[in-house]
Amino acid sequence: MGERHTEEMRLLGLTIAFYRRARGLTQSELAEAVHISRTHMSNIESGRSNITLENLFAIHDVLNVSMASFFVDIDN
Repeated sequence: MGERHTEEMRLLGLTIAFYRRARGLTQSELAEAVHISRTHMSNIESGRSNITLENLFAIHDVLNVSMASFFVDIDN
């Protein structure tokens, strides 16, 4: 991932966690719905792991939010 985008990955993860909680889902439930492990979901939400576009689209589908809403506060 490199240090250049560490903050953006952290913000993306926090945004995913926000929408997950707003939908009343646990990390395990969201992870199961997108076919990844809970540990990987935790790493995505904390910004410690890269997220594939496939997984991002799957999360978008499950959470039923626009793709743009994942990036609204990421402006650099």
